[in-house]
Amino acid sequence: MAPRIVRTISRYLLRQHVAPLVFALAALTSLMLIQQVAKQLSGLLGKGLPPGVIAEVFVLSLPFIVAVTLPMAVLVAVLHVFTRLAGDNEITALQAGGVSVARVVAPVLAGATGVALLSFLWNDQLLPRTNHALRTLQVDIARKKPSLTLKEQVINEVVPGQFFLRAARIDGNTNKLKDVTIYDLGDAERRRIITADSGRMAYAAGGRDLFLTLTDGDIEEVNRTDPTQFNRTFYRTNRMRVSGVGNIFVQTEHDTYKSDREMSTCEMRLAATAARRDASRAAEEARQAIDNDLRRLAGLAPILALPEPSTVDTAPPGLYCRALRQLATWLLPAEAEAQTPRAAPPPTPRAPVLQSYITPGAGIGEEQRLRDARGRVATYEVEIQKKYAIATACLVFALVGVPVALRFQRGGVGLVIGVSVAVFAVYYVGLIVGEDLGDQLVVSPFLAMWTPNLIFAAAGVFGLWRIRKPGNAPHGGDWSDVVEVLRRLVSWPGSLLRPAWRSPR
Repeated sequence: MAPRIVRTISRYLLRQHVAPLVFALAALTSLMLIQQVAKQLSGLLGKGLPPGVIAEVFVLSLPFIVAVTLPMAVLVAVLHVFTRLAGDNEITALQAGGVSVARVVAPVLAGATGVALLSFLWNDQLLPRTNHALRTLQVDIARKKPSLTLKEQVINEVVPGQFFLRAARIDGNTNKLKDVTIYDLGDAERRRIITADSGRMAYAAGGRDLFLTLTDGDIEEVNRTDPTQFNRTFYRTNRMRVSGVGNIFVQTEHDTYKSDREMSTCEMRLAATAARRDASRAAEEARQAIDNDLRRLAGLAPILALPEPSTVDTAPPGLYCRALRQLATWLLPAEAEAQTPRAAPPPTPRAPVLQSYITPGAGIGEEQRLRDARGRVATYEVEIQKKYAIATACLVFALVGVPVALRFQRGGVGLVIGVSVAVFAVYYVGLIVGEDLGDQLVVSPFLAMWTPNLIFAAAGVFGLWRIRKPGNAPHGGDWSDVVEVLRRLVSWPGSLLRPAWRSPR
């Protein structure tokens, strides 16, 4: 057990980080939420949605915002606390009492590790569920009012298979249209094309019918049974009623489709395993197709391959996923557990069926399937690694923040803000670029997501090694020293190996 004085110092250091961490997390989350509100509120208010639905959109956006701002808050808290401790000479007093810099940093890194674990559980369990609910809600909202979902210069399907509308300009706030073309296919015997210079849309009280008021246009009608019959009518004002538009908000109860950002780690591992099986099957079928074409050219009979029975592997891969399933088994009530569907019995073997292989361009379709399957595997693996990498960023940012704060402790609030913005920008740009490269199979998913963490972790370890050396005690450092270090870094990277981090005279 650690000595009492050491435990007291550890508790003191951790308590100093609680308030800045909570404040930074609340401030950063509020700023990003305000940005979301300013971006989406006008569009949501224009759809006539209930206030509860609008509030639900922003509440469901909070988990994603917190997932991004939590590592930021850790860096801000560490920079703030250690610049203050160094500025008040508390670090110097601890060193004079025989407490090393490593011992001071250890409890902070342990606390950052705990935050990283909470961040991973947040990103893996809560965030996919809220992303799924938010996407489903946004799809339901998009169906609420067609005028706001119509696209300019595009043929929009207003009533499926019956009524299509195209407009050069669409004003979603006033429902005004410009340069309108309508394709009316609702009558089985006639086809109508309606054009108008301008128009306006309105909805019935129940919201199910759409009323169009068109001005200065014509109507062209063609009889399908007798193409020689053609009618063209010019008009100044034409009022139309389109039934079955459905301008009501209906919330989806169950949506089984999930994208990679709506899945947990365990679900993505199962999906990646299934994609790998598809890739292996496509590669094997491509090889068999080419072999059979070669045998056919040689005058030999093709090899008939029996279809392998398709089995769905529902076993959770990995220790973490197995532990989660075991925990869910313990927490589920007995009646709910009894309703778990049983595994389907293995299929009864059947007699082989002779197949005729006709493969012009053999293997081309299978190669496309192989590429698609490998792309799905890469997408799932990149998303899995991103969950781990963003959670680990809490620890990495703490590792970076300590040496920066101790070395440049006279930078004040400007240092905290400047370093935080610089680190955030570089880190998240690296994540975005890495995710794109990983999805395109340019680099491995691990390197795509972990390269920013590895770079910043190496910088943090190097910084801690420098400040713990004799003659590099944290007694100075302001913006002039920051500029000097950046100048050395730009001029020649090797110059950083010389004593650039020196205490002031």
